[in-house]
Amino acid sequence: MNESFFRKIENKTGVSMDELFALANAVQHANFQDERQVRKIIRKVGKLAKKDVSKQLEDQIAESILKNGNSLNVGDIQRMIEKNN
Repeated sequence: MNESFFRKIENKTGVSMDELFALANAVQHANFQDERQVRKIIRKVGKLAKKDVSKQLEDQIAESILKNGNSLNVGDIQRMIEKNN
């Protein structure tokens, strides 16, 4: 992809492409049955969305992901964070 495309995304979201690629890589290689990894991704999504994720909200999101065990939709995590802020 061309550089101006990435610059437009960075300007619109305020998130660097390096951070987005790091998140995408973490999600792609994560074991969604590993609670530690799941919680780390939840915190990373909250940080990128510039939202505080309370311990209670993190617990709820982690429980939901661990219950499904094999898939994660970052958009769903972000919506859950937005809904509770």
